[in-house]
Amino acid sequence: MNDKQTTAHFLDELYEIIVSRKGGDPKESYTAEIFEAGIGRSALKIGEEATEVIVAALRETPRHVVSESADLLYHLLVLWAALDIKPADVFDELESRAGTSGIEEKESRDEGDSDEGDPDEEVPDEGGADEEVPDEGGS
Repeated sequence: MNDKQTTAHFLDELYEIIVSRKGGDPKESYTAEIFEAGIGRSALKIGEEATEVIVAALRETPRHVVSESADLLYHLLVLWAALDIKPADVFDELESRAGTSGIEEKESRDEGDSDEGDPDEEVPDEGGADEEVPDEGGS
């Protein structure tokens, strides 16, 4: 396998482990705890981890950025699993954009070629968004 295949394979394996935690005991699995708390909790964790990546990029070492990026990627995979989005779905989307200027791609989304929905549309609350997110010791 080449590096690209190895990376995709590893992410697929990690994703499957995460999916296997759905419905698990939240007292025994941090991932099961996030699933039980709902999409809101998962979204909050992504925001928290993204902020930690930014702070690390601005103030810490590259090694710290790697560590925080791993946390962010894990939480993104949890959100995908909660929404039944497979990594291949995201990779396919990225691949469809290959060879397209980032400016052109963004303009095509701004013109309504996306299925993202109305930005003013009310999103149903699935619980967890208003809850305090406990500190897990730095990540």
